[in-house]
Amino acid sequence: MRTVTLWTVGAVAVLAVPPLGWAERISDFARPRSAAHAAFLAGGEVASASFSSDGDNDTKRSAGTSVPALSGSCEAGYDPSCYCDGCHGAAASGWFAPDPSKPNFLQALGIKAGGWVQVGHTFNAEDPADKYNGPLLTNDRASNPQMNQLWTYVHRPVDTGGAGFDLGGRIDLLYGTDWRVAYFHGLGMEGDLSHALLNGSNQLYGLAIPQFYAEAGLNNLSVKVGRMTGILGYEICPPMGNFFYSHSYTICYGEPVLITGVMNSYKVTDQLTFLAGAHQGIHRFEENNDKWNVQGGATWTGPGEMLSLAYAFDMGRNDFIFPLGDEYIHSLVTKLQLTENLLYVLQSDLGVADGAGAGPDAEWYGINQYLLATLSEKWSAGMRIEWFRDDDGTRVFGFGNLDAKGWSGGPGFNGSFTALTLGLNYKPKINIFVRPEVRWDWYNGSTNIDGELPFDDGHSSDQLTFATDLVVMF
Repeated sequence: MRTVTLWTVGAVAVLAVPPLGWAERISDFARPRSAAHAAFLAGGEVASASFSSDGDNDTKRSAGTSVPALSGSCEAGYDPSCYCDGCHGAAASGWFAPDPSKPNFLQALGIKAGGWVQVGHTFNAEDPADKYNGPLLTNDRASNPQMNQLWTYVHRPVDTGGAGFDLGGRIDLLYGTDWRVAYFHGLGMEGDLSHALLNGSNQLYGLAIPQFYAEAGLNNLSVKVGRMTGILGYEICPPMGNFFYSHSYTICYGEPVLITGVMNSYKVTDQLTFLAGAHQGIHRFEENNDKWNVQGGATWTGPGEMLSLAYAFDMGRNDFIFPLGDEYIHSLVTKLQLTENLLYVLQSDLGVADGAGAGPDAEWYGINQYLLATLSEKWSAGMRIEWFRDDDGTRVFGFGNLDAKGWSGGPGFNGSFTALTLGLNYKPKINIFVRPEVRWDWYNGSTNIDGELPFDDGHSSDQLTFATDLVVMF
């Protein structure tokens, strides 16, 4: 096994799901991108003017926008029509809205319980010998099916009605191949990926606890304490919050996603929200360097909800298995509703890190663009094009370097990764959707420390994949 010394976190800075942040990312995982797309998703919650933790992660994805109520939506409470095939309201999904199949005592306490299962398959035209899709992180198995997520959660969202006090919290459990990107260090559960108490080394399937936090709300202020998602970027881990099955390089290698600490969210107006918090560092439950990171940002939604902006930053020291330097990372997400059925999203990221020990300083940055079109109540189409620059070869590397089962590409890819993804979403039922896609990745830069290129088991600078996944919510 190769011994690798790194100066910044690469693959491990990957997506643990952003408050969904995930908090409000997970609560808001299905963030409709327009009224029409809300009808397609049939799963996003209608955000009210009062503070509710089920909608407070307008932070990352919705950038603070509320979703207009559609005819037949569940905004006013449970509507039996929202659980038949014909209902496509903005809050129709059973894992958001009250569900008569769930225990009455949970509903009486304001507690929601549910989950989903996600299975997928990726065909790689290169047919790599190692059976991995290079730096594609979650759908990483080449021409092999995988169950990414069997996910369950229990959630009591905070809802103050804009004036008052309320308590809540959330816990999520995950089994599947995505455990590798949702693990954490501390609490006696896991050391590092090679000395895990809960999951063994070189293990493809495993268990993880992506979120568990307590939350208090007072008027328009929310305070979360515990394990939660960060607030940077546009994509998230739960599949219903993303258009594509595959993920961008930015969320996989450029952003801190899961954090443990405190996050405060204050809704100044219906259009403006501020966020500020502190955490232990990337993928840590217990601090290991006597330092805390600062994470914060703001979201703004313009009149008519045609334009929204979300800025977020993370600043501090992210020591992992090895000591790392101080880092600064920020993301800016702009969403522009071009028409009722057409959404454009632009995300830009920048990260810099001081060298640790004899290591060099590092810099990474990128631009993501999305064009998402609602075609009908059941079909939508999308395009994503991304350029990600790992300027010093410190971000993009595989789980195989950490004694986990996964791509073993080492660090040292000093160059640019570009990816073009085209896909469809099909939603035959309100709790089922399928996401076929075709993706072309290409790389322009140096070989890594082992003299390898990133694709086709180290032999190619580009890659063509065809992938699809099936998600069933319950």
